[in-house]
Amino acid sequence: MGVVTRLDRDTFGVVLFAKNAYIHEKFCEMQKKHQISKTYHASVYGTKMADFGLIDLPILKLPGRSLLRTVAPNGKKCRTLFAVLTRFQDVSVLELKPVTGRTHQLRVHCKYAGFPILGDPQYQSEESEAFSKENELFSQELCAKRLEFRHPMTGEKITIYSRQNVWKSP
Repeated sequence: MGVVTRLDRDTFGVVLFAKNAYIHEKFCEMQKKHQISKTYHASVYGTKMADFGLIDLPILKLPGRSLLRTVAPNGKKCRTLFAVLTRFQDVSVLELKPVTGRTHQLRVHCKYAGFPILGDPQYQSEESEAFSKENELFSQELCAKRLEFRHPMTGEKITIYSRQNVWKSP
């Protein structure tokens, strides 16, 4: 048995496990070929983004023992599709689809695109941090909402949904 998809520590939602080593290997091959589609929902600070778009910013691991990442020209290619689901006064709910699969990708991309994920302790702006504290959001508002793939043995299309939601209203 093994983990196929993983989540950052405070991200919640759908995770895929394989029941045996053979299926795990099949799923790993599918991931390398981008045959497992992941969709996330995030509550972010800000409303002035386009209705949809592509964030195409390279990400680099910070030096030393840190797990943190940053946007840097010499980083690894990294792309995220986004679409606005809802806008409130200061907050938007986004659908995020990672095209690549880098560590902290969605969190870094949202921060550097100008709309940090609420409750994220590492990748925040002063404004998003203040808003998160004011609204008692102490873990990131990022949910792995949906996984889509073909069953590795039968080829049947499988879609798994999380019933959990990110923050709905300020």
